[in-house]
Amino acid sequence: MTKKLFYQAILKYVLGVVMIGILIFLPAGTFDYWNAWLFMGILFIPMFFAGIVMMAKNPELLRKRLNAKEKQAEQSLVVKLSGLMFLFGFVTAGLNFRFKWIVLPDWVSWAGAAIFLFSYLLYAEVLRENTYLSRTIEVQDGQKVIDTGLYGIVRHPMYTVTLLLFLSMLLVLGSMISFAIFLTYPVIIAKRIRNEETVLEKGLDGYTEYKQKVKYKIIPFVW
Repeated sequence: MTKKLFYQAILKYVLGVVMIGILIFLPAGTFDYWNAWLFMGILFIPMFFAGIVMMAKNPELLRKRLNAKEKQAEQSLVVKLSGLMFLFGFVTAGLNFRFKWIVLPDWVSWAGAAIFLFSYLLYAEVLRENTYLSRTIEVQDGQKVIDTGLYGIVRHPMYTVTLLLFLSMLLVLGSMISFAIFLTYPVIIAKRIRNEETVLEKGLDGYTEYKQKVKYKIIPFVW
């Protein structure tokens, strides 16, 4: 672990807390929004401890997860569209709370929190199974095809997990409208997955055979 990596991780963490807080609480017009506090807690508290574990056990994996700068123009577009999805989704959730458009029952928020935390556990399992995971599309030195565990069910379990995480976020926030906005996520990442698989087929030995073995991309028996 280096001081640079430590400071980079802390800075991104603090910026994430501040930015998401602004996107939700400012449109809500109040801090008296219990769903938002629940969401911030289940998002950032586990994230903090997960960052500490990665920093101590696998700083290289942490470095990869912090690096989100895409080199390819088409993937950069995917990142920007995802950013817009988050922007509109969180702002709409705050406005939904302020103006009481379509407010979901409290039990839905608690159920969403349970799904979110379960998804976090799946996220940790994906990271454990595949230490080559990067936030950018690339084939790394020494990388091998992973075909066990969750990778034996779908080819891109990280996207499966993020889909669960993203959709459960809006259930926690109690906004059906924002939930509908986040349903665009599979459409946004479809292009990314196509490009990613092209890169992996060209640069990763055995990936073509792996595609034939594991048929589904992110949703078992569906896609």
